[in-house]
Amino acid sequence: MMSMTGKRRRKSAERAIVLVATAAGVILGGAAAQAQQIVVEGNRRVDSDTIRSYVTGTASGSPEEARRNLLSTGLFSDVQVSARGGSTVVRVRENSVIGRVFFEGNKKVEKATLESVVESKERGALSQAVIAADVERIRDVYKRSGRGTAKVSYRLVDLPSGRSDVVFTIDEGDKTGIREIHFVGNSAYSESTLKGLMSSSEMNFLSFIKTSDVYDPDRISADLDLVRRYYLKNGYADFRVVNADARYVEAGEQTGWVITVTVDEGEQYTVGAVAVDPRIPGVDREALDGQIRAQVGDVYNAEDVEKTLVGVTNEVNRQGHPFAQVRPTGQRDRATHQVSLGFVVEDGPRVYVERINVRGNTRTRDYVIRRELDLAEGDAYNRVLVDRAERRLNGLGFFKKVRFSNEPGSAPDRVIVNIDVEDQPTGSFSVAGGYSTQDGIIGEVSVSESNFLGRGQYVRVAAQGGQYAKGFDFSFTEPYFLGYRLAAGFDAFYKYSDLTRYSRYETTVYGGQIRVGLPITEEFGVTFRYSLYNTELRVPNTLKRPYNDCSVPIPGYTKTHPLRLTDANGNDLGPNPIGGLSVYPDCAFDGEASIALKGSQGSTLTSLAGVTLAYSTLDNLQRPSNGFYAEVKPDIAGLGGDSKFFRVTGDARYYKELWEDVVGFVRVQGGHISALDNNPLRITDQFFLGPSLVRGFAPNGLGPRDIGIADARSNAIGGTTYFGATVEVQFPIWGLPRDLGLKGALFADAGTLFGYDGRRTFDVNRDNIINGFAPGSGCAYTNFGANAIKVEPECVNVRDKATIRSSVGASILWNSPLGPIRFDYAYALSKDEGVVTAFGRVGKDQIQAFRFSGGSRF
Repeated sequence: MMSMTGKRRRKSAERAIVLVATAAGVILGGAAAQAQQIVVEGNRRVDSDTIRSYVTGTASGSPEEARRNLLSTGLFSDVQVSARGGSTVVRVRENSVIGRVFFEGNKKVEKATLESVVESKERGALSQAVIAADVERIRDVYKRSGRGTAKVSYRLVDLPSGRSDVVFTIDEGDKTGIREIHFVGNSAYSESTLKGLMSSSEMNFLSFIKTSDVYDPDRISADLDLVRRYYLKNGYADFRVVNADARYVEAGEQTGWVITVTVDEGEQYTVGAVAVDPRIPGVDREALDGQIRAQVGDVYNAEDVEKTLVGVTNEVNRQGHPFAQVRPTGQRDRATHQVSLGFVVEDGPRVYVERINVRGNTRTRDYVIRRELDLAEGDAYNRVLVDRAERRLNGLGFFKKVRFSNEPGSAPDRVIVNIDVEDQPTGSFSVAGGYSTQDGIIGEVSVSESNFLGRGQYVRVAAQGGQYAKGFDFSFTEPYFLGYRLAAGFDAFYKYSDLTRYSRYETTVYGGQIRVGLPITEEFGVTFRYSLYNTELRVPNTLKRPYNDCSVPIPGYTKTHPLRLTDANGNDLGPNPIGGLSVYPDCAFDGEASIALKGSQGSTLTSLAGVTLAYSTLDNLQRPSNGFYAEVKPDIAGLGGDSKFFRVTGDARYYKELWEDVVGFVRVQGGHISALDNNPLRITDQFFLGPSLVRGFAPNGLGPRDIGIADARSNAIGGTTYFGATVEVQFPIWGLPRDLGLKGALFADAGTLFGYDGRRTFDVNRDNIINGFAPGSGCAYTNFGANAIKVEPECVNVRDKATIRSSVGASILWNSPLGPIRFDYAYALSKDEGVVTAFGRVGKDQIQAFRFSGGSRF
């Protein structure tokens, strides 16, 4: 039986429940009543309850706060909140819906770029505030594109459906790129030197054809990294960029970006000591020491440290220690400005690569990125190899950005490597034009792609045409042939050359080449080549170019010997043995090819295998200032075809920065060719040289010559051996902005070509008689005077002197936006003067004091 106390407790609980329920009902009823008191007017698309939620959901219950909240949604152009009797009235005017978004006047910036930055979208709500913000966003795009004076406006086009089109009208204005670049805090290197390291440049009179003066924050950041690396490479171990400030200045014609870079150079250090400290038992220390690039006494070079890190890491891995880590150390002695380098080799944590994620590559295929890594999933994690892979990917030129990051894996000894990239355009279409003293005016149209179909393959197609040359070439390269670091490819080419201005013949060469390149080290590589090409040589023989009429008379033009002999009285003495042949040397006075060229007319098929051995330590392949480059090319022809020879050529160049921006350059070159059988070499296989060996001489202007003819332009017949040397100093032209890319140069050249080894007799007229050839004494004939044989000699009278030709001169070099342009003036100091005959001096070298070459891409 329940006690009185239990009954009282139960009644108290029942009363409490009733009170709570009553209170809840009052509250809910009040909220419902409040919702029923909010009247919404003017809405057509937005639901009334949605609008009421912005009123009842305000913290303060203020009508003004409710109004601001509704306007901030961007759905309404006007909102009014007022009281009417016991109700709250919310009157709204809805924004129109955007039909379409148009851009007018945009020529320099693509529509897709603008669409990606504006927030006004098709079928979205039309908001004046959003459109006004879009106007500023478009202006920012143009400001970053170097057109800060661009004007942007908009207009609305109302449509019957209640929608509106948004039209942005753009006046792009003139380019307003980088007006000035300043460096503060630099003393070791001048501002012009540092600006020369950057790919970004200041605006000048060439701005209408260049884009390097367009302000790009990413490019500026990359440029500053180049400056940092330059200082670290030259001993400034404490260098840092303190600040890089970019200000957009609007000042009329001087409007543009002003970049101010503040640097702290620190002191220049030399290497005081260098050692490898292996802390892993059993490691071959001598093998590790062989990977050290820095030497005591050298100026500190961060690149040598990086190469040593990679070399020691690879060596210790080869010795069976995949988890070994190489840690660089540096002890600075600020008093002596020396740094002691150490490379500590120790066991690292046993961490494996669980997974490698490649992200952001919309075009480049995954395997193109992964093959640049020297580690794979499941391998031991090594930070040095990861950093090396990052440098390789940046060096490909396929990506605008490359970033490596790590995250923990599924276990403590697992790590996930993330590679984030951003693809960038890698194809180019170019139209090139130029002029050279050898080829005349020439133009080229080419299409190239360095990341073909996202596979990392290089493809180029080009066509050339001009005054004296035309051609076509196709090139394809697969940098990772069969999955290995082998650059395999092939080339197909066709070229016609009119050489009648310096010689009296034309050539047409067409064929192809297969090549495989193998990098042995970062500096040394080997390329195996096989070429198959056909060479056609032709001597023109027309009224305008009668260069073969001594052998093939031109009817009505070439004077010939009468068919029958007569005496002084006109009596017939019988057939003339030289009747119908051209009268010599009369036929040669208007230009005549050497008999060696005439006898070599026709097609020659060459099957050639060769190797290129190349070694390079150049700091910049395009504009080297320090380093060494050498290549040797042995070739052998005779694997089928008509030509059978062994040929070797070599070229070595050494660059040294003598003073700031003053670069010294020394070059030596040479070559030799010899027949593989007892037959003489074909004339097209021998070396024909001129200004490429010694400036100041015309193309084909030096070397062995046929002195049996009076035409100086036709008597070059080639040689088998050449060598030469060049000394040159390149320097900036003081007083001119460095950005113009103008340099001056002083040079001295010396070299020679000799050793004709071609045929010496030719039965051109096919009468089984070698005209002018005396058995036992060779080509012993007199071309001029009373004893002249009066017909074209069919043997070559060779002048072959190993005279050293030399010259000195000056040059102007312009690395213009249109392409490299060079103008040389050379004075020949020594040359072969030829021999004097009754007709005059023949067989002498041909001089060309001025030489101009240049091209453009636009």
